[in-house]
Amino acid sequence: MPQTTQEVFKGRQRGNWIKLRTIILLRWGAIIGQLSALFVAQEIYGIDLEVGLCLLVVGISIIGNLVATVIFPESKRLSEAENLLMVLFDLLQLSLLLFLTGGLNNPFYILLLGPVMVSAAVLTLRSTVFLGVTATIIVTILSQYHVPLRTNSGEILKTPELFLFGNWTAILIAIIFLSYYSRRIAVEMHSMSDALVATQMALSREQKLTDLGGVVAAAAHELGTPLATIKLVSAELIDELDDHPSLQS
Repeated sequence: MPQTTQEVFKGRQRGNWIKLRTIILLRWGAIIGQLSALFVAQEIYGIDLEVGLCLLVVGISIIGNLVATVIFPESKRLSEAENLLMVLFDLLQLSLLLFLTGGLNNPFYILLLGPVMVSAAVLTLRSTVFLGVTATIIVTILSQYHVPLRTNSGEILKTPELFLFGNWTAILIAIIFLSYYSRRIAVEMHSMSDALVATQMALSREQKLTDLGGVVAAAAHELGTPLATIKLVSAELIDELDDHPSLQS
């Protein structure tokens, strides 16, 4: 593959495909969802939450978003390491919020799959494995250690142990299967995209060669016409000289 093509594909690394603006918008959506869930649980369902600590955790995400918006341009494309740190931050922030709101007794634990799926789709295999292992450790910890959910009357809301074990098993299987599935789909899409880029570059080179051939043909024609005229005139002059020997001296 020519050097120019290699340089193009080198610049098309997965981690560089995501803009900071995309991450920021997704995080704002997550923040709104978290605040809404806290409000509904506290005010409508009467669940006694550690509201101050929960708001502190959400506030950390808000501060992170504001800092990223101020420091970096929204059009910035994140590197592999920056993407990994962003996704890891979201995973840890969500994990801490789940710790304060019942662990795996909180049905929103399924959202832990989100960061792992993002990694499988856009980051390297090493980053995906790292986040998958991290998510597995977090799920295991949350299944045993968390702040229990309590109603305002003091009743503890707890999932039966059998179902809790089922939730733990299900999310571990989901982390493995969905990560593999997402990565396979992403690899297929990236392969098709790379093949399309290579085809476009080959066609572009062919077009340039065709244009160059046309220029060469036109130049040959332009040069050939006066040369043919000169040859014809020279031949006529030679014939004239043959008819007038006196001029040859």
